[in-house]
Amino acid sequence: MAENRVKSTNDIELKDRLVAINRVTKATKGGRRFSFAAIVVVGNEDGIVGWGLGKAGEVTSAIAKGVEAAKKNLIKVPVLKGTIPHEQIGKFGGSEVFIKPAAPGTGVKAGGAMRSVLESVGITDVIAKSKGSSNPHNLVKATLVALGELRDAYTVAQNRGVSLEKVFKG
Repeated sequence: MAENRVKSTNDIELKDRLVAINRVTKATKGGRRFSFAAIVVVGNEDGIVGWGLGKAGEVTSAIAKGVEAAKKNLIKVPVLKGTIPHEQIGKFGGSEVFIKPAAPGTGVKAGGAMRSVLESVGITDVIAKSKGSSNPHNLVKATLVALGELRDAYTVAQNRGVSLEKVFKG
């Protein structure tokens, strides 16, 4: 997964999506103190996506921090004709996700946190299923693990040192 990291974000137009906001309370001697944690996904809807977590005393500040954090860990995902090249399973913590390519016109068949990631990367047709924990933190991370392990046919041919036709016959 390390080879598909995106180095520079200056020339990329990224759109952010809020996945979840969590209000956190700390009980102190003087009463309760509230703060917010926001999970944000950013992507250019053309194969680049990243996630970030922002924590602050106000919701808008938490979202802004999340967007800045997301821009620091972007990955490149192969998107072929609006879908993914092959089936993939991704696991993180107690969450497990299964993503599968779909025919044009199917749409994004996925739940909340997974849908945000898949739409941000620019996938328009995919079938996805989550198993285990539905915690949005772990679902976002598991989805990005699955997307990070995807490889297109050109990459496979290049890594094996064979022609593209031989990959499909193989």
